[in-house]
Formats: sequence, C-alpha cells, structure tokens
Amino acid sequence: MTVIALLNQKGGVGKTTLTLNLAAALARNSKVLVIDADPQGSALDWSAQRIEKASFDVIGLPKPIIHREISTIASGYDWTIIDGPPRMDELAKSAIGAADIVIIPVQPSPFDVWAAEDIIKIVKDFEIHKPQLETRFLINRLFPNTKLGGEIADILSGFNIPVLDTIIHNRTEYAKSARHGQTPLETDPTGLAAREVQMLATEVSTILKTAIKERMHVAS
Repeated sequence: MTVIALLNQKGGVGKTTLTLNLAAALARNSKVLVIDADPQGSALDWSAQRIEKASFDVIGLPKPIIHREISTIASGYDWTIIDGPPRMDELAKSAIGAADIVIIPVQPSPFDVWAAEDIIKIVKDFEIHKPQLETRFLINRLFPNTKLGGEIADILSGFNIPVLDTIIHNRTEYAKSARHGQTPLETDPTGLAAREVQMLATEVSTILKTAIKERMHVAS
C-alpha cells in the first residue's frame, strides 16, 4: 500500500482536481482509495455527483489521525491518495506522517511559490525522522504555449525539492468533466488532459518504485 498526499496551504491550487484525476489514472490497474482530508469536502461532493460508482473509493477524514489510522483504513488498497487541507496545521502534518510521497501543486504564480514555503519547512522537519519520504513539486494549471512553466521550475529548484517532469495544463476538460463527477479519462479518454494525467500517474509510480529498489539495495 502506497500513500500519496497532495498538500499546499494556498487554496485554489487544484489539489482536489489533481487528487481525483490521479486516482482515476491509477485505478485503471490498481485498487485506489481517496481520503478527503479537506474540511470543505470537495472530493466527497464530486463523488456525490456521480451516477455510476467511480473506479476508486472516496471517504472523508478531516481529522489529524490519518497517520495513526492509515494502515487500517487503507488495508486492501494498492494506492491511497490524501486530498490535504488548505492550511498547514495538525491535519496536514498527519497527512505527511502517513505519506510515502508528498506532492506540492504550484500554479505558475509567485504567490503560489511563496505560499509553498511553510509546507516545505514542515516536510524538511519530517525528513529528519522519515528519510524515506519523497517530496515533489507539481506545476499545475499552466496555460498552454507559454514559457512560464520553465521559469517557475527554475524558481522552485532553489528549494532543493525536485519538480515533476509532468506538467498539468489549464484545460477546460478538467472543469467540464468534474461538473458531473467524472474525469477526462471518462469524458475524453484520448484527449490531452487524459494523456497528461496518465503521464503523471506513470511518473509518480516510477519514482516510488525506484525509491523502493534503492532502499532494498542499501539494505542488502
């Protein structure tokens, strides 16, 4: 069982959309659970809009007990994705404590970069006692055909946290599909949005598989 936490204290960076789309991509070949740890319950709202059952399960747990309960809650799932709260509090720390990888979505804006500093400090503190924790930035909602992605990636490199190669662009298909409790993998499975979400799932899977192999090599 592998746990992904999407966190950023700035609201509106697209954590819920990313969580649901990443879950849908991983659920093509695995059993996936989404934990809605945001008191606003947006992932649960999305699930309630569906006519048919989603390919993954969604539960709400906006309490700072995730790190203690994760082994029980997520038993039987291959992947668990935590949609984190919009502030760095005990709930966010609990999500980090439960996670194998923390993904920090950042929009191509200096305000988003500044807002990420608090979570970076907390993650760095966790790494002292949890050195196996992986952390990555994810550039989200980038307008197509702009150079901002490269500029933001250069700025983020100053935090000594890798930036995912996959970039999620600002595409109408994300909002269009969400209105009916769906994802682009359902509404436009061969479209650009669906393809980049699948690329994200593949990249995250590869990072974690590589990390596990490296730890096994060191142990041996």
